[in-house]
Amino acid sequence: MEKMSPEYYVLYGQKESGAFEPPAISEVEKLMNEFEAHELRERSFIQRYKEIAVASKNPLVQFLLRLIISDEEKHHVISHAMVTTLKADLTWTSPEDALRGLYELEMGNDELLKLTEDFIRLEREGIKQYKQLIKTSRGYYRGLFSLLFECMIHDSEKHAEILEFLRGRLRKA
Repeated sequence: MEKMSPEYYVLYGQKESGAFEPPAISEVEKLMNEFEAHELRERSFIQRYKEIAVASKNPLVQFLLRLIISDEEKHHVISHAMVTTLKADLTWTSPEDALRGLYELEMGNDELLKLTEDFIRLEREGIKQYKQLIKTSRGYYRGLFSLLFECMIHDSEKHAEILEFLRGRLRKA
C-alpha cells in the first residue's frame, strides 16, 4: 500500500495509522460553545432565582431578587444574540435575532451622533446626581438606598459605555 503524505492525513482527519481523528474545532466554535454553556447555566440560575422570589414572603427579598432576575434575563438575551450571531456567521445564515448592522452604519448620521453625545452627557450627569444622593441618603434603611443608587450608577456607566461604542462607530461611518 502506498504511503500517503502527512498533508493527506491532516486534510481528511486521519492519523498515519489510519485511525480517524476528528478535526479540531475553530476558535469561533469554541467561543460559541462557551457562550452556549454559559447561556444554559444562566437559564438555570434565572429559574432558581424565580423560585426563591416566589417562595419568599418578604417583600424586600422579592424586590431585590426581581432586580437580579431582570438583569439575568437581559444577560440571557445578550448571550443568546451573541451565540446566534456566531452561528449565523459560521452557517452563512441571517436569523432575525443575530447582531447585525455594525458594518452598515450609514453616512449622514449627524442627528443620531448628536443625540448619542447628548445621552452620554445625560448619563454622566445622572451618575454625579446618584453619587450626591448616596451621600444624602447614607444610613437610610441600613444602607439599602445607597446600594440601590450604586446599582443605578453601574447601569448608567454601562449605558455610557454602550453609547460611547455607538458614537465611535458613527464617527467612523
